[in-house]
Amino acid sequence: MSIKSIAAKIFSKIVVFQIQRWATKPVETQRKVFEALIASAKQTVFGKNHDFQNISSYEDFAAQVPVRDYEALKPYVEEVISGKENILWPGKPRYFAKTSGTTSGAKYIPLTKESMPYHIEAARNAILCYINETGKADFVDGKMIFLQGSPEMDEKNGIKTGRLSGIVAHYVPAYLQKNRLPSWETNCIEDWETKVDAIVGETKNENMTVISGIPSWVQMYFEKLQKNTGKKVGDLFKNFNLFIYGGVNFEPYRAKFENLIGRKVDSIELFPASEGFFAFQDSQKEKGMLLLLNSGIFYEFIEASTFFDENPKRLTIGEVKIGVNYVMIISTNAGLWAYNLGDTVQFTSTKPYRVIVSGRIKHFISAFGEHVIGKEVEEAMNKAISALNFSITEFTVAPQITPADDNLPYHEWLIEFETPPENFQKMAEFLDAEMQLQNSYYFDLIKGKVLQPLKITALKKESFQQYMKSQGKLGGQNKVPRLGNDRKIADALHQIQALN
Repeated sequence: MSIKSIAAKIFSKIVVFQIQRWATKPVETQRKVFEALIASAKQTVFGKNHDFQNISSYEDFAAQVPVRDYEALKPYVEEVISGKENILWPGKPRYFAKTSGTTSGAKYIPLTKESMPYHIEAARNAILCYINETGKADFVDGKMIFLQGSPEMDEKNGIKTGRLSGIVAHYVPAYLQKNRLPSWETNCIEDWETKVDAIVGETKNENMTVISGIPSWVQMYFEKLQKNTGKKVGDLFKNFNLFIYGGVNFEPYRAKFENLIGRKVDSIELFPASEGFFAFQDSQKEKGMLLLLNSGIFYEFIEASTFFDENPKRLTIGEVKIGVNYVMIISTNAGLWAYNLGDTVQFTSTKPYRVIVSGRIKHFISAFGEHVIGKEVEEAMNKAISALNFSITEFTVAPQITPADDNLPYHEWLIEFETPPENFQKMAEFLDAEMQLQNSYYFDLIKGKVLQPLKITALKKESFQQYMKSQGKLGGQNKVPRLGNDRKIADALHQIQALN
C-alpha cells in the first residue's frame, strides 16, 4: 500500500466525521446557510430590490422573493455580463459557466470565489466517502480519466467563460495532476469524435483505475477502445474498478457497461450542475445521494404536482417527505435566488437526507393528463431489461397524438438497441404494464380507452449520436432527454431513420 493510499484512508475518516456533524443537524445547518446568504447579499442590487435588509425569517424571504427560472432572472444576469458589480452577489463572479438552454439560447451561470470551492470539494468528498466505507484506496495510485468539455475559456468583460467541466479542470489538485488523463492538448479538442479517438490513443496502454463521465459518452469511449484493441475494457485496464458518473440514470446502461468491461465495477453517482454541486452517493449500501446541506446552497422544494398552480406551497428541508416528487429550488452563494433549476427529486431517506433525480419539470408527458415523469419510464425500462434479457444504447419517449387511420393515440418509445429482445410485442406489453402499475393516470387512460398501449420503434445504430450531433450537442455534458411532451425529438429521429 502506497503512502498516497494510506493518506487517503486517514483523510477520508476526517472528512466523513465532518460530514456527519452537519448531516445530523439538517434544519440547523440550512438555517445557518440561509442567514449567511441573506447577510452577504443585503447590499447587492438584488438584495436591495427585494428588501433583504428586513428579511429576518424564511417566511419573509418566501414572501419577498418569487421563484424564478433563468429567463426571469436573466435581466440581472445581463447586468453582471455587462461588467457591473454587486448585482446578484458582492463583487463580480470569478467565472460564467456557459450552458445550452432550450428556450433561452446560451445560459450564463455565475460562479463566484465563494461557490467555486464547493464544486471541487464535493467531487473529492464523494471519493473519500467511498474509500472510508469500502476500505479501497489503491486506485489513487493509478491513472484517472474524466471525460469533460474543453478547459479553454473565453472572456466577457473581465470574467472568464467556459463549460463547467472545463472550468473545474483548472482546479484539479496537484497530487492528482500526474495521475490525470487525458492530456491538456487532447482535452482542448472541440470535436467530440476526434477527441474520443485521441483519448483512446492516450489511455489504451495506461493503468486506468478510475473512469468518470456521463454514461452515454463513456460508452462511446469504451466501444472505441474495444474496436481499437480487440479487448474488453476490463482486460485492457485490469485495475479499473471504479466508475464515477452523473447527469443521467446509469441503470439502463449497466448491462451494456458490464458487457463492455467484462465484469462488474463499483460506481459513484454525482449530482453536479453549473448552478451548484447538490449531492453525491455517500454509500454503496444505501439508495440515493446525500444532499449537500452545508455547501452554500439553501434548498426549497415544491411538489411537482402543484408546481404550475398559481401559488404553490414552498417547503424547506424539514418539511419534505420520502417518495414525493419535488421541484428543487435553490438560493446560492453564486447569486441565484429562489432559482428553479428544472430538476425534480425524490427523497429516499431523511436520516440523513438522500435524494434521487426523478426527472425534469419540463421533461414529462402529459398530452392527455397522464403526468408521466422520467423516473417512471426509466424504472419500467430497467425492469424490462432485467426480465427480458436485452440491452439498449439509448431511448426516449414521446406522445403520438394523431396516429394514422384514426387509431387511438399512444406513447411511442424510440429505442436504440444494443441487443434486441426476442419478442418486441412481449416487451411492449411488459413496459405498458409497468407504466400502468407506476402511474394511476396512465392506467386510467389505458383502461378508459383514451390511449392505446405503448408502441416501440427500434432505431438504427448511432441514431442518437446522429441526433445529438445535428443539435450541436455531441459529447461533453450533454444528455438526451428521456421524454418530452411534444414530438420534436421523435420526429428528428424518424427523419434520421429515413435518411439511413
